[in-house]
Amino acid sequence: MRAARHAGFDRSCLPEQGRLLRLLAGGVHGGAIGETGTGFGVGLAWLAAGAGPGTTVVSVERDAERHAAASELFAGVPNVSIRHADWTDLAEAAPFDLLVLDGGGQGKGAEPPLDPRRWLRPWGTLVIDDFTPMTSWPPTYDGAPDTARLHWLRHPDLLATELRLTPGSATIVARLTRAPAPPGT
Repeated sequence: MRAARHAGFDRSCLPEQGRLLRLLAGGVHGGAIGETGTGFGVGLAWLAAGAGPGTTVVSVERDAERHAAASELFAGVPNVSIRHADWTDLAEAAPFDLLVLDGGGQGKGAEPPLDPRRWLRPWGTLVIDDFTPMTSWPPTYDGAPDTARLHWLRHPDLLATELRLTPGSATIVARLTRAPAPPGT
C-alpha cells in the first residue's frame, strides 16, 4: 500500500475486496489464478496469501512504474509472476481456476469483454470488481443501462451474482457452468 500511496494511486484493492479474493484463492489447490491489472500489487498480495498449495498466480500490468514496484514486492515469491503487458497477453497462461478482472476484460467502456469459456477451466470462478451497488433492476450507470454488469449477470455460460462489499462498492462473482470452448473456435 505504501508504494501505491506514494505514487498517488487510489485504485488499489479495498480491504473488503481483498478478503473476498483471499477466500476465493483458498479454494484453488494446485491450479492457476490470473489477474488483470496488478497495480501496485495490493490485490495480488491477497490472492497470493490465500492461494492453496501448488497454485501459481499470474498477473499483468501495462504501466511500467506499477509493474516495477509490484515485481520488486513479489521478488522471491516463487508461485507469483507479474508480466509487463496488456491484459490480453494473460491469455497465454489461461485457463484459470480463478480469474480476477481488475485491469481489462470486463467489457467496460468501449472494450469488449473476454470469453469466459476460453479463459476459465471447467467450473472456474470469475471476479469482476469496481462496480457501484445496484439500486434497481435493470441496473444503470450514469443514467443508461449498465451493459457491462448486465453482460456478466446474464451470461449464458455463467452462474453470477453481485456482492455488495461496502455501501459504495460491489463485485460480481461468477462460476463457469458450461464446458470450455474447443481450441481454435
